[in-house]
Amino acid sequence: MSSNSVSAPNKNYLLPLAMICVLFFIFGFVTWANSTWIQFFQLSFSLSDTQAYLVATASYIAYFFLAIPSSYILKKTGFKNGLVVGLFVLALGSLVFIPAATSQSYSIFLLGIFIQGSALALLQTAANPYLAIIGPIESAAQRISIAGICNKFAGILVPIVMGGIFLKNAKEIETSIGQSEGAAKQALIADLLGRVVTPSVVLAVLFSLLAVVFMLVKLPQVEEDDETPEADNQATNKTSIWQFPHLFLGAFCIFVYVAAEVMAADTIAGYGKQIGLDADASKYLASVTLGCMLVGYLVGIVAIPRFFSQQKALKVCAILGIVFSAVALVTSGFTSVLFIALLGLANSLMWPAIFPLGIQGLGKFTKIGSAIMIMGIVGGAIWPLFFGLLRDSGVNIQLSYFIAVLPCYLYILYFAMAGHKVGLGK
Repeated sequence: MSSNSVSAPNKNYLLPLAMICVLFFIFGFVTWANSTWIQFFQLSFSLSDTQAYLVATASYIAYFFLAIPSSYILKKTGFKNGLVVGLFVLALGSLVFIPAATSQSYSIFLLGIFIQGSALALLQTAANPYLAIIGPIESAAQRISIAGICNKFAGILVPIVMGGIFLKNAKEIETSIGQSEGAAKQALIADLLGRVVTPSVVLAVLFSLLAVVFMLVKLPQVEEDDETPEADNQATNKTSIWQFPHLFLGAFCIFVYVAAEVMAADTIAGYGKQIGLDADASKYLASVTLGCMLVGYLVGIVAIPRFFSQQKALKVCAILGIVFSAVALVTSGFTSVLFIALLGLANSLMWPAIFPLGIQGLGKFTKIGSAIMIMGIVGGAIWPLFFGLLRDSGVNIQLSYFIAVLPCYLYILYFAMAGHKVGLGK
């Protein structure tokens, strides 16, 4: 690759950065809607914790199955066309919620969520490496942090907007459904599920319009040979993706990070109810978690790499995760819930640091390496189920939380200190 072809994307990435930030807002809105869906489906279908957390499974399992196929789709379609396809699939997933609501089928809702997760797998497989590549790798975490602010801002809005629509008068409705039987109960459930139809149509239209915008806007295309700056010769003599052990350690780090992040955001409402907070207040707790993440992203934009490196940020965040989860275990009531929310701060700079550390030095293997990293998001599908099984088996909710998240932060600390250097000769 010539030096001119490198400098072009590095100097002129404001427009693509802005467009990707819009996409990250969409990612956040769709992904963090899971926290509201979990409560909403528990209310509508009287689900156990394990059954309700299938929402997270349906959403995140798609990344495992679709990440590598997505990399091949992007090779065929190119970056921009891949984004257009992903947005239309996202709209399709939203429309599936309509027959799910009218037929009162939890399974069809899960199908719609899986379709949306599949779209996000394609979109994120393109968007994350694009952010890392369009500028200097040393400041990749800064650019991902900027996009992450859009993601987490959407996440803050989701419980407020969707909670206000779908969980309005939740405590009263829960009591009414519990006291009703037969046709009266079905009528209450039908009325509750009917709240889904109009928002689903609106979202499908918005996603489709955004796809059209991406079709019309010119974005610089990063070709396969342009994925690593000329000075980066890590991959010159490599013949296989298996020759990069740090990539697979990074993918597992994404696995445990997403597991911890989903635990802190998607299950905090149920945690608050179990601890004793009011149900109508608990539905907004995910916004507090994501607000803490937003604060962390702002710190990342200012401080990385000016004051500390991506590796140091990851190390500090992992230590905070260990401390906050321990304090949540040994305290009670609102204080315990607060430290679960503060895990959002601990989680904030993990993705921006882990992703560029995992794909560093891959050269021509960057696309497939990025897809492998994206596969790690499946942690969000598996870990809530593990937590739900602990809860349904009778383990105390605070101890269940500690058992679920502590190993995640311990591994992240290892990757920050040593794992990201394995095989790179650093």
